[in-house]
Amino acid sequence: MEFKTLKVIFKHLFNFLVLSSLSFTAVAEVVLIEGHVRAMPASVPNTAAYFVLANPTDKLQRLVAVKTVAAKEAQLHTLLEEDGMVKMRQVSGFDIQAKSQLVLAPTGDHLMLLSLVKPLAIGDKVALELIFEQGESQQIELQVQGADKSEEQDSSHTHHHHH
Repeated sequence: MEFKTLKVIFKHLFNFLVLSSLSFTAVAEVVLIEGHVRAMPASVPNTAAYFVLANPTDKLQRLVAVKTVAAKEAQLHTLLEEDGMVKMRQVSGFDIQAKSQLVLAPTGDHLMLLSLVKPLAIGDKVALELIFEQGESQQIELQVQGADKSEEQDSSHTHHHHH
């Protein structure tokens, strides 16, 4: 084999190794602790996902978007109280402080899945791609679960404040 051919092979091998190592560093360093997607009646086109992410690193992580094939759109939302009414607002992202956790829950920050592609049944799995500010992404999978009793009380409690 002549030197020129070896040089080309080594160049491609080097480029492959550099690219593959870059793709590994593009994975966010957060850990899914727990989570679920809320089951809704088949007639309801939207639902919410709740989960806890841990950031074991020494640097701030910022979740800026979520992609999923289960819905046409996924939006990061928070709940705000204005004039005694609880309102939902879309936000541009959630910070996960170093050595801390991000908690997405029915009573606060959460992920909305809008225009579901098909109704979700209890036990279904929903794949989500979490997108972070530095371009990293991470795949997680959440199971569809029914609302628990405390969640039902919270939602019925907040929806009956029409004074």
